[in-house]
Amino acid sequence: MTIACLHTAESNIAVYEAAAKALGLPDGMLRHRVRADLLLAAEKVGHLTDEISAETAALLWHLAEDADAVVLNCSTLGPAASLVPARAGAPIIRADAMLAEEAVKAGGKVIVLCTVETTISPTTALFEAAAKATGAEIEVRLVPGAWGHFRAGNLSAYLASIAGAVCAANSEGPVTIAFAQASMTDAAHLLPKGHPQPMSGPATALAAAVAVAKAMG
Repeated sequence: MTIACLHTAESNIAVYEAAAKALGLPDGMLRHRVRADLLLAAEKVGHLTDEISAETAALLWHLAEDADAVVLNCSTLGPAASLVPARAGAPIIRADAMLAEEAVKAGGKVIVLCTVETTISPTTALFEAAAKATGAEIEVRLVPGAWGHFRAGNLSAYLASIAGAVCAANSEGPVTIAFAQASMTDAAHLLPKGHPQPMSGPATALAAAVAVAKAMG
């Protein structure tokens, strides 16, 4: 089985490989493609354009030609998955969509943390749609200043700012916390021992991809 993963940050390859290892998936199952330019283009104009969506969809179609499943690992580009025709060679999995479904299952308050402004709109729409089935209350929050650290290559400061936001959110009462972006995943390692763990997309998306691929195979 081969799962193709489309990323917009090189650093997310290691995050996905770690998630695959934790799930017990065989080495070499994941194939990675990085297109940082697509996210940069969306950031430049402040949102996902029709042109960027079309280019992303075409790339997903291409990746599906020789894979058993394709995971789109970018919440800003997520809506482009809907443009891929149903006759694509493999199912297209939106990592953020799988995360949204899991996060709202228990209902209650769900705080979705994100670090880049272009993901706020698609993430809000996705989680609110998922919440209709369970009555969960959704709040999407931007972690101030985090993305500047990421773009500067200061991953330690990036993850530390996210961990701080998690602690602050958990102090408000019973809540489910979800990370909108895979790049945020490792912030969970910085939380105090025994602290409730946020939900993140990579493991959820890979598990879904394997299940769908097996069902179709």
